[in-house]
Amino acid sequence: MEKVLVISEHEGGRLRRHTLSAVAFAAKVAAESGGRFEILVLGEGMGEVAGELRSYGAAAILVGDHADLRHPVADKHGWMIARIARERGATMVVAAASTFSKDILPRSAALMDAGMLSDVVGISMTGGEAEFKRIMFAGNVIATVKLDGAVRFLTVRSAAFVHPVPGADVSPVVELSVPVSELPSLIEYGSREVRVTGRPDPTEARVVVSGGRGVKNAEDFERLIGGLADAFGGAAGSSRALVDAGIVPNSLQVGQTGKIVAPDLYVAVGISGAIQHMAGMKDTKVIVAINKDPDAPIFEVADFGIVGDAYQLVPELIEKVKAK
Repeated sequence: MEKVLVISEHEGGRLRRHTLSAVAFAAKVAAESGGRFEILVLGEGMGEVAGELRSYGAAAILVGDHADLRHPVADKHGWMIARIARERGATMVVAAASTFSKDILPRSAALMDAGMLSDVVGISMTGGEAEFKRIMFAGNVIATVKLDGAVRFLTVRSAAFVHPVPGADVSPVVELSVPVSELPSLIEYGSREVRVTGRPDPTEARVVVSGGRGVKNAEDFERLIGGLADAFGGAAGSSRALVDAGIVPNSLQVGQTGKIVAPDLYVAVGISGAIQHMAGMKDTKVIVAINKDPDAPIFEVADFGIVGDAYQLVPELIEKVKAK
């Protein structure tokens, strides 16, 4: 019987939607093993986030609310997660794969001398023992893995688990004490730079429009990629080439070393289709490619392709989408 502890992720007092993928994973494990799952919320002023999570079937919503946990600094949050996992008797600790979880969960696993897997896309219970499927080598290999130990730490790829539907029953909220005097202080929070665009995050958007080497500068990126994204009411993304060139911030990068997205529609503008980029968006439902090179690898995976100059085609596409 598995006892799963789900680590929620939030920003600015708002739940990050990919947390629900981790909830879906935990619900599957609990159902197949006859166990249960709980959701942990750490931060300051977490009442709204905790309330939003109460309708997804958790045995309890655990809330550690304190000013010292306001920022997700790895030493404090990692220590708290390990402490609560011990107290609650967790056999699995899981979060959605993101920069947040990849920073904090390995620290918690080390504190508990536990094994950890990243980018899990599936699980099966065989003879009461869990077997995990995870992505390796930019999506070219799916490995089946078992983890030894009383506690296992995991990050799950959000595209692999469909968000659960809220139910009528609500989970109880359990307020946890935060032992402030025991919290480590190895890391000091400095500041965080946020680029405000008014667009959704690529990991949460229904439509993502990404630009690659075919976009020459930041102004053109905003006009073409941002303009088409706005027309769809979606998010803007990019390949690593534009990040390396300093044209866009790395928060927009989609790919193996960037964000993993799985929208309903992905529009790749001027992106050749390198395997590292494909690893970040291959689970998209519909892929549209715009590239002037008819032999670009992106056309091999695209559902629809347009061969031509993005500087001519994208403005026309923006007008047509707006007209709808």
